[in-house]
Amino acid sequence: MDKALTQIQQDLESIKRVSNEENSMEFWHARDLMSVLGYSTWRQFAEAIERAKEACKISNQSVENHFLPAPAKSSGGRPKEDYFLTRYACYLIAQNGDPRKPQIALAQTYFATQTRKQELLEKRDYEDKRLEARAKLKETENKIESTVYQRGIRLPVEFATFKNKHIEALYGGVTASQLKRVRKIPTGRSLADFDTHVELKAKDFVLAMTDHNIKQKNLQGHYQMTEEVVKNSKATRQTLLSRGIRPENLKAEEDLKLVLSRRKKELKVVQNKNKLK
Repeated sequence: MDKALTQIQQDLESIKRVSNEENSMEFWHARDLMSVLGYSTWRQFAEAIERAKEACKISNQSVENHFLPAPAKSSGGRPKEDYFLTRYACYLIAQNGDPRKPQIALAQTYFATQTRKQELLEKRDYEDKRLEARAKLKETENKIESTVYQRGIRLPVEFATFKNKHIEALYGGVTASQLKRVRKIPTGRSLADFDTHVELKAKDFVLAMTDHNIKQKNLQGHYQMTEEVVKNSKATRQTLLSRGIRPENLKAEEDLKLVLSRRKKELKVVQNKNKLK
């Protein structure tokens, strides 16, 4: 790595702060960042901050979440304006800073790299959550299949109806085949492999609750058990709607089979590298 880039990285990391909250968050003081980026006066740096705020708005991000006004401090004169900045805010300031300053160009490179790394980490974390939720849903599906089979749902058409009624109730009357068509999911594939994390958790909750209630209420037969899963699906839908989530409007996520395939290839590469050591 270039020495100048290494130096700006060290300078930026040295002024980084971490909150004392349970979910510790990294942040920077604007006053600290100002000097690292080569600014000698707050007035000029404040102009870059305002441009960065505007860029934040244009990207549909909350300015308040990334540029939090800090309590003004005074050392005898006027109170000094300051901000608590997220990494993304620092990146935007660098992007909107004075391009004639060498520190700005270096900071742009640094924050662009770090932002991309953070995006990849967040993407992988979300994939992990989806994979875990999908595995849990599969486990619950197997459990309830066994439960309803023992209590009277034995014909394939009856079990298909049980599952379809569950989906229709959860998605406000939209059928599984309609969802597949809208989301461009192959007919023979499971919806769950393309579900968002929240959909996977919602389906798992409905089926787990239904399995519990079937046993607790000693429900028997196709009608009683299908009525129970519909009731629980509708209740869960209302919870989602109350939180601003309309499941039928969610978009399909990446196929989890492709995610698993990619993970296996990555693991194989790592294993091969370890063999060569």
